[in-house]
Amino acid sequence: MSKTIVVYFSHVGENYINGRIVNISEGNTKIVAEKIQKLLNCDIFEIKTVQSYPVDYNETVDLAKKELSSGFRPEIKENIDLSDYITIYIGYPNWWGTMPTAVFSFLEEKDLSGKIIKPFCTHEGSGMGHSEKDLKEICKFSVVENGLALYGSKVRASDKIIESWIKEER
Repeated sequence: MSKTIVVYFSHVGENYINGRIVNISEGNTKIVAEKIQKLLNCDIFEIKTVQSYPVDYNETVDLAKKELSSGFRPEIKENIDLSDYITIYIGYPNWWGTMPTAVFSFLEEKDLSGKIIKPFCTHEGSGMGHSEKDLKEICKFSVVENGLALYGSKVRASDKIIESWIKEER
C-alpha cells in the first residue's frame, strides 16, 4: 500500500461565488481536501504563506495577478518532507488560470521524482485552466494525472463526484 498525502492551499475571506462576492469562513479547497483525506484516511498538509493574502477579494485578485506576472514566489510558513509519500493529491483554487504562486513556491522546493501527483482545484467557471500543464513542467519526473475541477460554490455537495474521481484514478 502506497503512502498518500493531501496537500492544499486554500483562501478564506471574500470569494467570488455565483456572480457575486461573498464572505466565506472556510476555504472551498480546504473543504475538498478534507473530504479526500477522510475518504482515503491519509495524511493532510495545508500550504500557508508567511505573508497572508488579503481577506478582500479584489485585493487578493490584484495581488495574485502581480505575483503570477512577475514570477514572484511567496515564502512558505511551514514545510513538510514528502520523501516517504508515493501519491500526492495537490489542491488549490484556480487563480488567473493556474495555481496560486504559493503552490508554485511549495512544489518548486521539492524533489517529487517518481511521485504520482493528483491535482484538484476549485473555481467558478475556469476549470483546471493550465494548471495541469504547469504541474507537469514543475514535476518533470513525476506522473501528473488528470485533475478534478470543482465549482467552489458546489463543494459541500460534491462527495459523489470526489468519490468517483478517486476510484477512477486508482
